[in-house]
Amino acid sequence: MPLTPEQVQEYAAQLPPGWQIDDQALKCDRRFPDFVTAMNFVNKLVEPSESAGHHPDIYISYNRVNITLTTHDAGGLTEKDFALAKTIAAID
Repeated sequence: MPLTPEQVQEYAAQLPPGWQIDDQALKCDRRFPDFVTAMNFVNKLVEPSESAGHHPDIYISYNRVNITLTTHDAGGLTEKDFALAKTIAAID
């Protein structure tokens, strides 16, 4: 079940810096010194995403990595999205 708008606001208040709510998704734009560093970061997302059984949508453009989290089968944001956002925020 997706979170209610009130629950989304509660969880949003606990989001790490850099994350924003955009419609029914959490989004984060990370920038790195170069392509290799950006790709190393993306590779670090594999294990926590697999462990959580929850996978971000990722767009890579040279040194930028755009991450979008939403629970597609729930049709909106769930606790999984906010938990994974916190995990991703802790990855260098």
